[in-house]
Amino acid sequence: MRVPQIDLVRQYKSMKDEIDRGVLDVLESGQFILGPRVRDLEQQLAELTGAGQAIGVASGTDALELALIACGVGAGDEVITSPFSFVSVAEVAIKLGARPVFSDIDKRTFNMDPARLEDLITPKTRAIVPVHLYGQSTDMDPFMEIAGKHSIPVIEDAAQAIGAKYKGRPVCSIGPLACLSFYPTKNLGCYGDGGMVFANDAELGKKVEALRKHGQIEKYKYNLIGLNSRLDSVQAAILLVKAPKIGAWNERRREVASAYNEKLAGLPVEVPFVSDFAYHVYHQYTIKVADRDGLGGFLASKGIGTAIHYPLGLHLQDAYLPLGYKKGDLPNCDAVSDRVLSLPMFPEIEDAEVEYVCSMIREFFKDA
Repeated sequence: MRVPQIDLVRQYKSMKDEIDRGVLDVLESGQFILGPRVRDLEQQLAELTGAGQAIGVASGTDALELALIACGVGAGDEVITSPFSFVSVAEVAIKLGARPVFSDIDKRTFNMDPARLEDLITPKTRAIVPVHLYGQSTDMDPFMEIAGKHSIPVIEDAAQAIGAKYKGRPVCSIGPLACLSFYPTKNLGCYGDGGMVFANDAELGKKVEALRKHGQIEKYKYNLIGLNSRLDSVQAAILLVKAPKIGAWNERRREVASAYNEKLAGLPVEVPFVSDFAYHVYHQYTIKVADRDGLGGFLASKGIGTAIHYPLGLHLQDAYLPLGYKKGDLPNCDAVSDRVLSLPMFPEIEDAEVEYVCSMIREFFKDA
């Protein structure tokens, strides 16, 4: 049996007629950038998340850059974020002339540890960007309280967490700004690049809306230096078909995670920890295991796809060595990076495939 880590084709085939019709409708309309489909998607996702405003942009990375610009991040500023994540936050901070300041993580949740935040804040801190990693919300109340005391905006990086909740509140509705990615592998993914900024502060929302179209408030009137970062109508049409299904898809992910938890019990692997405040939507089902490379190689030999999210903290990546971090500065991140392994996780995975994955993991430890 072959079990991919993710299979995007299965999902497409399950709604092929709807997707194809939506794309063809756009082609026949002649409206390809922004337009009514993007506005419909923005409204639908604002309602889904409880955010005040949703602004479609060209990618999740652009969403983060636009959010940082709207918050005034520029040369000489500092942005506090996680070292155990995709590169986007650190990348765009440096592009803007700011310095990413990495905060170590909680080894159980993989999210930033709020207990470390206060010590990292300086007069140069202009934004704090916690990441809701793998589909589980960060513990947001301490972040909001500490940031509020220092008048620093909190930008939620919810790229992996559409539909996740914190104490019953949807992510993207908590900080003044939040960012989402529609990269194809995400829980709600399009068939190219796409992203969204959610604004719970009306003034910041107006800024982002102008910034995404070259800083333009009115046609050919430029109040800000902006970007060309607009969600296109083809991607919006695809997402309009998918968005109503996200609740059911996330519930299926939770069912699969529960099955993994049950079937892996008693083995020398650490299954995902779920905080009591979190509604986890399992963008990834990521275990920790001492012999990560051995298990991953064994599963590959049995036709099972796995992934490592992430093999090396951002603070130790070559591009970020000039920041001055060294191994041991962020010990939790270092330890987790050596042990994480993401198992197959997507809504269309079959129960028999989950059983096969778990049986092969049992076989690996039986022979180890």
